[in-house]
Amino acid sequence: MAISELQLPDVVKTHRLADSNALATTLARDVAERLRQAIAAKGQACVVLSGGRSPVPFLEQLAAEPLDWSKVTVSLADERWVPVEHADSNAGLLGRHLLKGAAAKARFVGIYQNAANLDAAAELADQALAELPPIDVLVLGMGDDGHTASLFPASPLLRQGLAKVSERRVLPMLAPSVPHQRLSMTRALLASAAFIALSVQGTGKLATLRAALEGDDPTEMPIRAFLHDPLDIYWCP
Repeated sequence: MAISELQLPDVVKTHRLADSNALATTLARDVAERLRQAIAAKGQACVVLSGGRSPVPFLEQLAAEPLDWSKVTVSLADERWVPVEHADSNAGLLGRHLLKGAAAKARFVGIYQNAANLDAAAELADQALAELPPIDVLVLGMGDDGHTASLFPASPLLRQGLAKVSERRVLPMLAPSVPHQRLSMTRALLASAAFIALSVQGTGKLATLRAALEGDDPTEMPIRAFLHDPLDIYWCP
């Protein structure tokens, strides 16, 4: 199966890359160019990224892009509720692979908050993101279950997290099948991005996309909430 075989809405654009290196390079180039355009237009730019293992080559490539990083704000679509020093922290991941060298000049607005419980942490994170500039670029990933950010199927607050309009920027989320409580930006905030990219690799992810396109209930597969709005999908085998 090829990505060209998927019946995608007209507002969705696909980029088929030869391999993971080409995907990382192309996505980093395109993200950096949009950030340059935002800086030229309004003097600043904001990019929201996703964590996990697969984005590491992309983050390394993005860190090397020539960009006035002092004018860039970086944030995360979601975070595990663990301290930055923890091996599973997405903020720690960005620190190791993106916010270094010239890119260390970027302003980072994180989601993790030290609080008595997950609900309190989400409230603090929501307040922290009040200072986030309008999002110019959002890079999403997707799990085999169709989750994106930390909007997981069967998470108790998923319907609220998927609402098109919401006053909440961040909600506490639970990943039923994987460890750690989560904090996630809401769909309302994520979908406000001027440019949204979805980075996926392998034929398994194409099968997930096909299944997502065959239904319309985003609580079953939360990625569905983003597949009918303008979206650029970057894929490699």
